[in-house]
Amino acid sequence: MNIKETRHSVSARHPGAAPVLQTQDAALPREPAAQSPPEATAHPDVQPRNRARQPLLPERWMAEKFLALAGNPPLALNLWDRDQVQAPGQPVQFTLRVADRRALYELMSNPNLAFGDLYSAGRLETDDSLADMLTALNQSTEQARQQWPKWLDLLWRNHSPRSTSLKQARSNIHHHYDLGNDFYRQWLDRDHMQYTCAYYEEPAMTLEQAQRAKLELVCRKLQLQPGQTVVEAGCGWGGLARYMAREYQVTVRAYNISREQVTYAREQARQEGLDDQVEYLLDDYRNISGSCDAFVSVGMLEHVGTAHYATLAGVIRKHLKPEGLALIHSIGRNRPARTNAWIEKRIFPGAYPPSIAELTALAEAGPFSVLDIENLRLHYAATLEHWLERFEQQRETIQGQYGERFVRAWQLYLAGSIASFRCSALQLFQMVLAHPENNRVPRHRKTLFHPSSRETF
Repeated sequence: MNIKETRHSVSARHPGAAPVLQTQDAALPREPAAQSPPEATAHPDVQPRNRARQPLLPERWMAEKFLALAGNPPLALNLWDRDQVQAPGQPVQFTLRVADRRALYELMSNPNLAFGDLYSAGRLETDDSLADMLTALNQSTEQARQQWPKWLDLLWRNHSPRSTSLKQARSNIHHHYDLGNDFYRQWLDRDHMQYTCAYYEEPAMTLEQAQRAKLELVCRKLQLQPGQTVVEAGCGWGGLARYMAREYQVTVRAYNISREQVTYAREQARQEGLDDQVEYLLDDYRNISGSCDAFVSVGMLEHVGTAHYATLAGVIRKHLKPEGLALIHSIGRNRPARTNAWIEKRIFPGAYPPSIAELTALAEAGPFSVLDIENLRLHYAATLEHWLERFEQQRETIQGQYGERFVRAWQLYLAGSIASFRCSALQLFQMVLAHPENNRVPRHRKTLFHPSSRETF
């Protein structure tokens, strides 16, 4: 189920939907009425020459209107003169500081894009839990948007995803995944470097335990047997391929177009003595060759684009043996929607999480029989909570390497993704497929929970 316009800009294997908003300081008191020259009463952070920049009545109205359009969330806006605007009759649970007049105008022009840029630049601030605030904000906005006028939906629009053609796909992936292996190593699980949804069989699991459980779940769903050949499309840092080879004694050909990830994966396979079982190819899924007993793709479909689903289905159909199984693991949605404008522009270019109908359209294009679809939405929320906690523990180190703007952008990206999965704006689907003529398919789900129950025919 992945900030970088320059090395220190923004770029990611997981396209989370970005927030509409965020927040900062607890409510601050108003300044006393001026009884002396302006210089004497100005807040220390406001220079005398900026006194004219105090909010005008239309700007206060604009702030109030913004909260109303967001469904009157339990959020207060602290404006640049420390004046506070909040929804009428709503208790304040979160506060967001707006640093300057221009930030308010930019926010109103299109919050789907501007919020992320403003927060990254420090022009929107909150001292509250970013994920909790965005969860509350997303919930209220989703209810309110049903009443928006059509022109507002056009104004506050998200962009169409960038092309995922063979040429453009490499640029998209480079933007997010080639930030450097050291960056991701600081906050992903230490064992397998999994940048996809973990599986929390028990709530108290560590990130490492939950990621291992996810790898095991995938293997069980594929009914892997020793000696089989597996093709993996989009292998990340190669953890799943090595797990399958080590634990299930299979041979794996894994395809990826991120040079950084393939370099890391090859070295790990060499160190673990698995390089005779696992081959990592720096190539696109469209160039897969050879037959396989199982086909798996975890966290890649978001980068494929619906226009290329038939192509991917054709690849699976061509290379999967008649009695083989395929598994597709992808972030998704309950209904079609564009990726958040800021996420698509700054973090995940070309990303598009499919709706459940679009996902099953891939199966129809095969054609394939759908054997199983499972939704692990809340597992991804828990995964992201672990990632954000570790990211913030490494904040100073990452900031020293990439800069404060980069750190704030990724903090927002992770927190916004938590909110999206909590609010059901995003889903996490695992779909198992088989050729329609294959009758040697699993007939029960016991094998998912009891490996000794593997079926034989």
